[in-house]
Amino acid sequence: MPRFYCPQALALGTIVTLPDHVAHHVQVIRLNTGDHITLFNGEGGEYTATISTIEKKRVTAEVKLFEPREVELPYAITLAQALPEASKMDWVIEKAVELGVHAIQPLASQRCVVRLSAERAAKKLQHWQGIVVAASEQSGRNRLTTLVEPVDFHQWTQQQDLHVRIMLSPRAEQSLSDWARHHPPQSVALMIGPEGGFTDKEENLAIAQGALMLSMGPRVLRTETAGVAAVAALNAVWGAM
Repeated sequence: MPRFYCPQALALGTIVTLPDHVAHHVQVIRLNTGDHITLFNGEGGEYTATISTIEKKRVTAEVKLFEPREVELPYAITLAQALPEASKMDWVIEKAVELGVHAIQPLASQRCVVRLSAERAAKKLQHWQGIVVAASEQSGRNRLTTLVEPVDFHQWTQQQDLHVRIMLSPRAEQSLSDWARHHPPQSVALMIGPEGGFTDKEENLAIAQGALMLSMGPRVLRTETAGVAAVAALNAVWGAM
């Protein structure tokens, strides 16, 4: 059954007008009146609806059933990803959502090739939000991953929260999987460097602010691989795959 994100109030028995992009998709995949679709609004659970009308630029559906279905991880993972070049961030976001990441924090670090102005950052966030929605529709998640505005590495490391912060680095002596085996499932923030990695100064600053330095093993992973592999490793060790 096709799944669509519908950011509006949904209630049994109501007829809703689907967002323009959803209406367009309904027509592209040639659905007809009477066909069933799944809707979710990001507030939890999902709704089965029946298409009521299909017009040129407008599609309505009647909400028939609510299912309190959730596939979220029992712990919150924040992926703090230093901005990579080109379309790599698109891929990272898509896969992170599929793996259940709770939040994504783009970071501007010293070796980042990409530098975003305020205008470009706003456009990128809108583009990335579309990827979050599409990946949620595909993967069966009924809550959207939180996507935060890009922030400077130094500024973010000095923020205080309750999550354990883990910086992945080839210099680390302990692996992430070994650490996870000796600690219970918990909320964590994974810090992933850009193509050239974090600088020694950045690593030392993060450690001074309480971050743990762990590795992904003896091989050096690309920036677009490291975060996804780390999330998958935590989920495997903590039994959430």
